[in-house]
Amino acid sequence: MTSTTLFNQNAVDVLIVGAGLSGISAAAHLQRTHPDYSFHIIESRANVGGTWDLFKYPGIRSDSDMHTLGFDFKPWIANKSIADGPSIKSYIEETITEQALWPKISTEHRVTAAHWHSDRNRWLVTIEHQDQQHQVECKFLQLCCGYYRYDSAYKPDYPGESDFQGPIIHPQFWDPEFDYTDASVVVIGSGATAVTLVPSLAEKARHVTMLQRSPTYVVSRPSSDKFANALRAILPNSWAYFITRMKNIGLQQFVYQRCRRYPENAKRMIINMLRPLVPAGFDVDKHFTPSYTPWEQRLCLVPDADLFDAIHNNKASIVTDTIKCFDSTGIQLDSGDRLDADI
Repeated sequence: MTSTTLFNQNAVDVLIVGAGLSGISAAAHLQRTHPDYSFHIIESRANVGGTWDLFKYPGIRSDSDMHTLGFDFKPWIANKSIADGPSIKSYIEETITEQALWPKISTEHRVTAAHWHSDRNRWLVTIEHQDQQHQVECKFLQLCCGYYRYDSAYKPDYPGESDFQGPIIHPQFWDPEFDYTDASVVVIGSGATAVTLVPSLAEKARHVTMLQRSPTYVVSRPSSDKFANALRAILPNSWAYFITRMKNIGLQQFVYQRCRRYPENAKRMIINMLRPLVPAGFDVDKHFTPSYTPWEQRLCLVPDADLFDAIHNNKASIVTDTIKCFDSTGIQLDSGDRLDADI
């Protein structure tokens, strides 16, 4: 949804930049703990929701459970705790309505400069809206806009890209109307976005290949939290949510500490957990065993083993190699192998 509120105030106590999860959380907490503070939220895009409004690629979802990613003051009550993007956006919009924050949000307002003035102990922030600029002073400037640029994305330049006859698409700019039915798709990379895309694309595509330079740790877990769902059946939502949230935070901290303290044991356990999920003879060492230890980089979450199901069904495959160049109908690899691709 869009907030049409025009922000033309000259001063507020707190200026919040970004109307995604972080910005709405900041506003709700500020409103509750400091009701005497004036504040406003500005959002550069046309809609609220941040990441969960921007990304439209197939399968877009969280890679954290919503009992820890969600607001501490608003229970997540959906059956699935690993939630899809539209559900998370709806959760954000519900919160804005419940907290009466819509009048405090101005979309299509972009910060172009911010300067601290020690003589007045104030920030002077320049905001642009419809090619018009105005300045506002604030005591506190809270940046809740994340660290990715929405209007640009990292994309390496590969030799021969211009020779490729099919579309080359960055998922950040995915068109929801794009039809990939019965296409041969190559997904370059093996991070959270890749392991989300591959099984989702495989539902309609002829085949999907995940081309990775090096493996990532991948862990499967249920998309639904049976513990949370059982608690909600016997306790108020707020109690069930709090208990589940504390349980998940504690478990995550325990797992992280064990991984960092006993890295080789953790590595062996993660790899052994996924062996039964892949077909017999699958080269786990090559495709799912990183050179680093767990939590030196973030682990990738796969809900309900969907990535492994796609591999089992021969709808998806993994290739660990490096790109030599693109040609008109695919990608040539440094090993001498080649991948056909429509997309």
